[in-house]
Amino acid sequence: MKNILLTATLILALLAGSGCRGPKLAVADAQMSRGEYYDAAQTYRRIYNKLTKPSERTQRGEVAFRLGEAHRMLNQYTRAAAAYQNAIRYGYPEPIAQLHLAQMLHADGKYIPAARAYEEYLMQVPGSVEAQNGLDGAVLAQYLKAHPTRYVVKNAKLFNSRRADFAPQFSGSDILYYTTTNEKVTGTQRSEITGMKRSDIWMAKKDEQGRWQRPVPVEGELNSELDEGIVSFSPDGNTMYLTLSRRSQNSNTGLEIFTSKRSDATWSKPVKFEITPDTVSSFAHPAVSPSGEYLYFSSDMPGMGGYDLWRINLNERAGSLENLGEEINTPGDETFPYVYSDSIIYFASDGHPGMGGLDIFRATLQPDGHWNVSNMGSPVNSASDDFGITFDRSSSIPAGYLSSNRDDARGYDHIFSFELPDIKIVLKGYVTDLDEEPLPGAVIRIVGNDGSNQRAVARDDGSFSFPLSRGVNYAMMAGAKGYLNAKHEFATDTAEVDAEYGLDFMLASLSKPNIVENIFYDFDRATLRPESKEALDELVELLNDNPNISIQMTSHTDRIGSDEYNIDLSHRRAKAVVDYLIEAGIAPERLQYQGYGKTKPKTVTKRVARLYPQFKEGDVLTEEFILALPEEADRQAADQINRRTEFNVIAVE
Repeated sequence: MKNILLTATLILALLAGSGCRGPKLAVADAQMSRGEYYDAAQTYRRIYNKLTKPSERTQRGEVAFRLGEAHRMLNQYTRAAAAYQNAIRYGYPEPIAQLHLAQMLHADGKYIPAARAYEEYLMQVPGSVEAQNGLDGAVLAQYLKAHPTRYVVKNAKLFNSRRADFAPQFSGSDILYYTTTNEKVTGTQRSEITGMKRSDIWMAKKDEQGRWQRPVPVEGELNSELDEGIVSFSPDGNTMYLTLSRRSQNSNTGLEIFTSKRSDATWSKPVKFEITPDTVSSFAHPAVSPSGEYLYFSSDMPGMGGYDLWRINLNERAGSLENLGEEINTPGDETFPYVYSDSIIYFASDGHPGMGGLDIFRATLQPDGHWNVSNMGSPVNSASDDFGITFDRSSSIPAGYLSSNRDDARGYDHIFSFELPDIKIVLKGYVTDLDEEPLPGAVIRIVGNDGSNQRAVARDDGSFSFPLSRGVNYAMMAGAKGYLNAKHEFATDTAEVDAEYGLDFMLASLSKPNIVENIFYDFDRATLRPESKEALDELVELLNDNPNISIQMTSHTDRIGSDEYNIDLSHRRAKAVVDYLIEAGIAPERLQYQGYGKTKPKTVTKRVARLYPQFKEGDVLTEEFILALPEEADRQAADQINRRTEFNVIAVE
């Protein structure tokens, strides 16, 4: 649990101000001041349950507050919130109860009640940075929960026990160390802080197939009756930095950083790592920079407030101690640093606006020297405590492990895996002729303005697919033997989400008539209607994409009217299309036109049969065939099919 290795930050003056002090309460207060939260909670609960008289309401409120503090330090948010509510109900006079109630509701995922509780506290203590950050976080959390990132977070069951397991850390890419309080740890005594056994450091290795093996205790003199945990390693992996708890019956629980050396597969007895002569402050959560130059850590030395992040130069310790500053540190606690690079640090904080408890943040150093701090969002973060992140540097995608006490009512921490899958953007489509017959073997090429250049061959059903990238403009061309080339241009979205695009190519034949859809004329005239422009412009584009061909435009009518009339009408209509193409810039010598009237009835293709299921493929829509149809609607449909504009390729240079 995160508070195993954090010193209590209770204000002892609040405890001393009680009018209900007695022997048992003194014991509980002493336990609390030493950081023995589990024992203190048990003692406070027994005292609270005995205060039942109306005259004891004030005392009941004071004990309820202290009980809430104990549960808060144990990450038992629901119990803590209930205790703070009781304290307020019984008239506890200090506003801090309202703030801690808001924080526990926040950490329990009850964001709307938490926001109201923060607002109530701000009415009592205007200008509180801690409360304002909490209120901002409760509002932000609702958005983050409704808009999760693409990270995938899963319980890493192999590493987890029935107790607390947390703070994983890679050594290389095939060994994972972590802190555990499982029942097989070295010590026999249970912690007064948590009620669990005191923590040890365990490890897991990968086998030759890259699969994690069952975790085991580290070998050597590292683990003891004390709490050990939160490790980091020198770049060569031979020096371990770790946190040990400073335990004394007569003083508060404190934390210190130690080092251990590896010899073969065993670790030496820890030796204290001296940072400053300060014997009062705690020093915890060591994190070595990848270069090995700096040691980052968390400490409650005087700084921004609570626990701050600090660093010290491992090569020049004297005078190199440095607080990371107010852009990272807040009046709350900043803990569990992980140094990804010289300019990227991950850490846990309950001071920056977040989803509740500790959240994991990413700090990126900007060119001007300032830090940009961002919440990693859901599902990396939750309403509970989320901390202790580590990355697998061998992974091709961002991946690793983190700690969280989400989904555990006892407040116990567990290890979770996380990964950020690659964004999958796919283009899928088909290549067919204008009658929608597939063209297997068609070649499709796609070129992006990012420099990408891909080629695919259509499958037996005419289908193809390409992987794409975000925010790229693409130009595509498809071609097949016996068909004209076709071209498309499009751009992918910049959104960080998986996407699938669909785009089909319909290629015009070099050997058979190609119908041109959506060309319309005024009734009984050869005048092109405005709604024909889109289809005509596509025909212009096709001719520009295939500058080596010449075509003949043909027009056909239905069976109504005389042969002479229909030949003339269709001739004029075909000419109207050619005139449009010439006006659009197509050379006249590439164009011919012919009107056939009703002399060439349409043969039903697979596409026509799909659109008009009353006809079957191969039917020829002659006048005799149409007159034999029993339904007038079917006869009208056949006439509509026969009224068409087509083009034939008559020359290829």
